[in-house]
Amino acid sequence: MSLNATRMADLTPRHFLWHAADGIATIRLNRPERKNPLTFDSYAELRDTFRALAYAADVDAVVLASNGGNFSSGGDVHDIIGPLVGMDMKDLLAFTRMTGDLVKAMIGCGKPIVAAVDGVCVGAGAIMAMASDLRLASHDATCAFLFTRVGLAGCDMGACAMLPRIVGQGRAAELLYTGRSMRAEEGAAWGFWNALHPAGELEDAAMVLARRIADGPTFAHGITKTQLNQEWNMGLEQAIEAEAQAQAICMQTRDFERAYNAFVAKERPVFSGD
Repeated sequence: MSLNATRMADLTPRHFLWHAADGIATIRLNRPERKNPLTFDSYAELRDTFRALAYAADVDAVVLASNGGNFSSGGDVHDIIGPLVGMDMKDLLAFTRMTGDLVKAMIGCGKPIVAAVDGVCVGAGAIMAMASDLRLASHDATCAFLFTRVGLAGCDMGACAMLPRIVGQGRAAELLYTGRSMRAEEGAAWGFWNALHPAGELEDAAMVLARRIADGPTFAHGITKTQLNQEWNMGLEQAIEAEAQAQAICMQTRDFERAYNAFVAKERPVFSGD
């Protein structure tokens, strides 16, 4: 194990539910009676957890799951929005930077993230789904970027950078200006959701997808996640060179050798992430 590696199976967060086994971590917000809103504390603890996942030796994929039939209702009106009204600019900027740091931690954690979205997925909850690598939803899921409905700009936590890349500029503009709900079928047609599933099958489908990812060449998956995000800011020639270097690194892994040997032997490769 690397000197910088850590194990996270025994993590005991205070502000969300956590389970990690067999390379897959499951995270779910734990206020189902209020449709799982975020608080100052849960924002910070989620940020710190995703930061730690970058060094996790025992987690290869993450599932962001729903709880009690809902994903998240976003920032808590009473615990967050109320106090924000009374803050000065310095404290407001500290808060908005913290929420942005959660998205940056999700992007930088090196682990593919699968969101399994049932029911309400709005505000910061919609941002967390957006920041995931893959998004599955139930047919009952409703997703909305509500910021304009509370008098704020749609440019929250990276939405104006990320959402157009997923659904297109015009569709993103509509969602961010109006704050309206995006129906599940609409989101699937636009490419926001990778697939729709019945609510009772949603989490199983997410776990199957996460299992497939965790059983793959996980070092290479980390490279893929890095390149998917870094190449946003690259020209084509720079991106091709970056991918050439990334792929050369992956060709030095034992997983690459295992895949070749399995192909020659007409067997299915078993990857170990090294």
